[in-house]
Amino acid sequence: MAEPSQNSARGEPDPRVRLAAERTLLAWIRTGLAMMGFGFVVARFGLFLSELAAVGQKFTEHSSGLSLGLGTAMVVLGVVVNLFAALDYRAFVKRYERGESDRVPSWSLGIMSALVLAALGIGIIGYLLTL
Repeated sequence: MAEPSQNSARGEPDPRVRLAAERTLLAWIRTGLAMMGFGFVVARFGLFLSELAAVGQKFTEHSSGLSLGLGTAMVVLGVVVNLFAALDYRAFVKRYERGESDRVPSWSLGIMSALVLAALGIGIIGYLLTL
């Protein structure tokens, strides 16, 4: 019986495995881009509140430092996720071309991203509660 990653007809590597890896890479790129876009929105949220206060004739002194910091962190996280996704994809392709089996990493890009996003989300909640 042929291995799942081998084409049983010719004994060549199954192209579906590499295509699945590319789809996974593209999904991580979309995730990173969404993080960068959301970070930009969060960073500009303080500016929006300042403009809203000016229109309402409420001249309260408002600092956008926290929203700028959290938004910048989200943009940086999106960049880091895209870089790690590219590195992980490259390492997978090299292992696959050598015929090595896929290994389960000790860390997961998805779990690490979820934990950092949860921490940033808690920071955003704290910021909104202080307004």
